[in-house]
Amino acid sequence: MASRRRIAAKFHELRARDEAALIPFIVAGDPDLDTTRRLVLELEARGADLIELGVPFSDPMADGPANQRAYGRGLGAGASLAAILAMVGELRKETQIPIILFGYYNPILHYGCERLCADAARAGIDGFLAVDLPPEESAELRRPARANGIDIIYLLAPTTPLERSRSIARQASGFLYYVAVTGVTGAREHLGVDVGAKVRELRTVTELPIGVGFGISTPEQAASVALFADAVVVGSAISLMIESHIKSGDVAESVGAMVAAMKAAMRAARAGDAAALSTT
Repeated sequence: MASRRRIAAKFHELRARDEAALIPFIVAGDPDLDTTRRLVLELEARGADLIELGVPFSDPMADGPANQRAYGRGLGAGASLAAILAMVGELRKETQIPIILFGYYNPILHYGCERLCADAARAGIDGFLAVDLPPEESAELRRPARANGIDIIYLLAPTTPLERSRSIARQASGFLYYVAVTGVTGAREHLGVDVGAKVRELRTVTELPIGVGFGISTPEQAASVALFADAVVVGSAISLMIESHIKSGDVAESVGAMVAAMKAAMRAARAGDAAALSTT
């Protein structure tokens, strides 16, 4: 059950320091698996607290153009589930950062839920988030995941009624992922004005940490969300940064600098340090 302890321990550690977790999302194999391995280590060194590792899929319907292109590059690099698990197994020799596989149910079903959970536990995966798998239909994955100490993380949308959120929270573990905007993933200039109020409402139905993602693309946005959420998830902005630096060969350094700026802004916001926040 070590994997479950990694996520819980990380949130416990951050709560004791009054920090929100920063969770970067990167697509495995974008642009290749060796770069992904280096990215995970660089992001941890620059302030990431957990990592969401996207599993490439040919029809990522919940993702916007930036992540869709990243999935395409990952597929082209041969980032299958088996290859991703092998990479994570190697990473576990160097890091214990919690790693969550984020993706779609088709590759999971094709691999086999029982087999995947056993293999993922051996590799050191901490959680699954299958974006297109409704909680009511997730028992085939949830049961073997729990048996292997792997958390199942669910999405909650702005349109999710509170009672349904309560029901979903009972089935979830690790944390809950609140989608800040309706629609697909993608960097946005503005987030929903009621995100903070929605997170506070969700706290009345669960004791799980609550992360917020979809649309967060700047240090200022990350800082504002860190004031009320337990975690900030950043994805499309990172996919765009990777895309723009593939040819220059400094992907890890550039993405690392972005993550460092976001984490610094989040810490400053929680500390009430307006001067530090203005310089990030």
